Amino acid sequence: MAALRAAKQTLRREIKRRVAALSNEEKQRQSMVVSHKLFRHPKYVSCNRIAVFLSMDDEVLTNEIIKDVFKWGKSCFIPRYNSSNRHMDMLQLNSLQDMEMLPMTSWNIQQPTEDDHSREEALAAGGLDLILMPGLGFDKMGKRLGRGKGYYDTYLERCIRHPKGKPYTIALAFKEQLCQEIPVDDNDVLIDEILYEDDD
Repeated sequence: MAALRAAKQTLRREIKRRVAALSNEEKQRQSMVVSHKLFRHPKYVSCNRIAVFLSMDDEVLTNEIIKDVFKWGKSCFIPRYNSSNRHMDMLQLNSLQDMEMLPMTSWNIQQPTEDDHSREEALAAGGLDLILMPGLGFDKMGKRLGRGKGYYDTYLERCIRHPKGKPYTIALAFKEQLCQEIPVDDNDVLIDEILYEDDD
């Protein structure tokens, strides 16, 4: 177990170094390529209820995706992380203006406040059709390297217990986040598909 943790930490440092070397222009360019791949994806086209992460500096930018979600009248849900108990909920985002008004957390992510009880939690109602997954690294077998907190793995376990079942999961990645193989343990949930800029 300690060896697996150490291997993950080494890989996290290596991927962070690769992504940090990308210019903002390159990150925006790859983000647009990935976004347009998503817009053509049958699972995205057919979904009604979608969870989207609000991107950090080292992640594929999701602003255009969120705009598109609202353009097509889909229900959009965003994460609210609770760092004290490592719990995450997916709460409904009502509009682009709503997103702009969200407060910033100490780790530089916009999210609804803890005392905001006005929003629907995705699993309290109709579940989710699709979750767009962030992460530090991915391999082509669907293994994902997160930031080590387990938020998404735990949330997917909750989704599996929901009557609707596990949503389809798509990770959004820069090419520099792809790895030969990610070391995983039994708690790591595999992702259905990874979108990144390739040669097709």
